[in-house]
Amino acid sequence: QVQLVESGGGLVQAGGSLRLSCAASGSIFSINAMGWYRQAPGKERELVATITSGGTTNYTESVKGRFTISRDNAKNTVDLQMNSLKPEDTAVYYCNADMVVLELSGWYTYNYWGQGTQVTVSS
Repeated sequence: QVQLVESGGGLVQAGGSLRLSCAASGSIFSINAMGWYRQAPGKERELVATITSGGTTNYTESVKGRFTISRDNAKNTVDLQMNSLKPEDTAVYYCNADMVVLELSGWYTYNYWGQGTQVTVSS
């Protein structure tokens, strides 16, 4: 079974740092774009950062200069280093990936979500 599993969330004071990690497992042939999204209470889920298989990154404006996304293609992992955290960064963070997976009838590309990890930044 193909899945994404996140780790690394928690409670931190404003100005602090956290590192989120996400590992993909299962019958994976390849992984295209990977990314992190977040959803705060009462708000829509929003994109935080994405990274292509070639390493091209994209960030939402509010986290530029503070967050860094990285991936290890050999380990099928993607990380999000979050520095200078602010209370408005408080949300459930979700890992996302487009993965080519093996099924009985061949290889198919699907979009997957992790279960989410809570990040809480206190003021």
